[in-house]
Amino acid sequence: MRDWVSLPLGVVTLAERHGGERVTAESFAAMIGEAEPAIAEFAVRTGTNGGHGMHLLGTSGTVTTIAGVYLKLERYDRKRVDGLWLDARQITEVVEQLARTSYAERVGHPCIGAERADLVLAGCAILEAIRRVFPYERLRVADRGLREGMLIELMRADGAWAPRAAQ
Repeated sequence: MRDWVSLPLGVVTLAERHGGERVTAESFAAMIGEAEPAIAEFAVRTGTNGGHGMHLLGTSGTVTTIAGVYLKLERYDRKRVDGLWLDARQITEVVEQLARTSYAERVGHPCIGAERADLVLAGCAILEAIRRVFPYERLRVADRGLREGMLIELMRADGAWAPRAAQ
């Protein structure tokens, strides 16, 4: 990892500004348009907008939802999603599929549900903005999220967690 950034823009912010339940092609494009400049600024600042052999790594939320939809899971299965590789075409197909669904269909989808139905398209818009700035062919899905990594680091610092080899 060369660098990182936390943007003051997330799925809740985009859904509140552009709508989360009823998302049109225009509002979806507006969400992408709002997210893309901040991501592009990061890429320029760090010089990370290209690189042969590089890929994206997506954790939790949107990318795990996309993976579950891609796999046509009847209910979310972390073991099948974690570590999955998706290529650009597969991601595009799922995002386009989700963009065509109604709010009710998203609520009824076993990998989305009522908790994320109004947020998933905003997440897809952020991912699309990332993919425009970083047009890599593949994305690796990690079900283990940022909070889990932070918890493990805190536990290691406190001495409550040690690598298996050290135990």
